[in-house]
Amino acid sequence: MFRSVLGKTLGFVGYTVQYGCIAHCAFEYIGEFVVCSGPSMEPTIVNYDIVFSERMSRQLCKIQKDDIVIAKSPFDPHMNICKRVIGLEGDKVCTSSPSDLFKAHTYVPKGHVWLEGDNLRNSTDSRSYGPIPYALIRGRVCLKLWPPHSFGTLSESPTRRIIKSRSDSD
Repeated sequence: MFRSVLGKTLGFVGYTVQYGCIAHCAFEYIGEFVVCSGPSMEPTIVNYDIVFSERMSRQLCKIQKDDIVIAKSPFDPHMNICKRVIGLEGDKVCTSSPSDLFKAHTYVPKGHVWLEGDNLRNSTDSRSYGPIPYALIRGRVCLKLWPPHSFGTLSESPTRRIIKSRSDSD
């Protein structure tokens, strides 16, 4: 009797460990579901929208301008941020707010990206903390899952702040 219970228990533990490892690998290397909060990406993503963030683009260095990404916060490594890629390394980006009379620009350094929220008036982003290292990017948001009426791919930036780099115009 004891051997039977022990055998079933060990079998259950074995399956649990196997499925746990499979789930960990799937979430770490394929993608994850993310519940977004905060107003910085409105109107594209609003509070409690659920999105799918895939990891392959980051691993293959395929992040592009206008992609929405999930990244580790440069202020708090326990917190993730959801922002749009405005500039890649070498790109010239506008660092001033939309209401500023005089516009300031800077170049994104090598190995970094410039991130901004779609809601420029209510977003803490690269305009506050500067460019972030590419290594802080966790994944690219490719699909909005919830709410059901807005299921699908995400729209282009409503701010139109992406500046073409020299390589884009060639």
